[in-house]
Amino acid sequence: MEKDILSKEFFSSDERYADLINGLGFQGRQIVKKEDLQERDTQTCVRKMPSATKKNNTKLKNRDLIRKIAFGVNFAVIGIENQEAVDYALPLRSMIYDAGEYDKQAAQIRKTVRKDSVGLNAGEYLYGFKKNSRLYPTVTFILYYGKEEWDGAKDLYGILNFDEIPLEIKKLVQNYKVHIIEVRKLKDTTIFKTDIRQVFDFIRYSENPQKLKELVEHDEAYQSMEEDAYDMVAAYTDTKGLVNMKKYHKKGEKINMCGAISALVSEGEMKGMEKGVERGIKALIETCREFNISQEETFSQIIAKFNISTDDTEIYMNKYWKETDK
Repeated sequence: MEKDILSKEFFSSDERYADLINGLGFQGRQIVKKEDLQERDTQTCVRKMPSATKKNNTKLKNRDLIRKIAFGVNFAVIGIENQEAVDYALPLRSMIYDAGEYDKQAAQIRKTVRKDSVGLNAGEYLYGFKKNSRLYPTVTFILYYGKEEWDGAKDLYGILNFDEIPLEIKKLVQNYKVHIIEVRKLKDTTIFKTDIRQVFDFIRYSENPQKLKELVEHDEAYQSMEEDAYDMVAAYTDTKGLVNMKKYHKKGEKINMCGAISALVSEGEMKGMEKGVERGIKALIETCREFNISQEETFSQIIAKFNISTDDTEIYMNKYWKETDK
């Protein structure tokens, strides 16, 4: 819940929200400006179809973040959902969110239509929706921060049981696709122009201490990070040391991530992160021995895969190559 709150606070900035849409929806092209965004209630109603005689049964669902965006004289509604664990029923949940948003728009139209019933035909009056009434298109981006690769369904078909269902019937069933963005698998973060890039990059490389160190040292943006961006990094990388470093920081001031990382190194925090790398190196050495791969080739593979120095590689080889002989 804490991570969810931090993420909501981080993306509540219209500048970042617009940047995320431009990055994910337009491959980095600057189409949406922060001035194009309008606040929208995150509560979504899911209700039964309305009728002239029965009251609607409603169920409220809260979305993480949602904005109404102007495109010329028209609008689109774009939501963001944060996900850390795989939800195997996500296509259904996401579909309900979008359907609820459409229904909320339709409810507003019904109120307007029924205020002035002059000239309505029977269907328009009964359902409160004119022949020329239109809804705003709705899109939901799912930001997945989990370390494990997403192995859940990415569309509605993925959770439907079509066993022995005739193909003719399957073709009639509407599919619904989910827009899942695996933050740790992003190949290009230059599509983002705000500090979303630095936050996502830190999360992407959080399991690789060497690359993380290089990233922070070579990107000046890490020398002056906004507090909410720093909080996102600390939370989604589960780095307790970064959280503890905030004790020495004045609230509201920008934070030097380079200084924080240096302090963590001296405290041994990075060593704790390196344990994951060490396990991987040990497993690689054991596999190479099993398939009779030479020490020289194993040595080269370790450097290539884990991007560490020859001196460090030699230490690991001396430690684990001999261990496999036991």
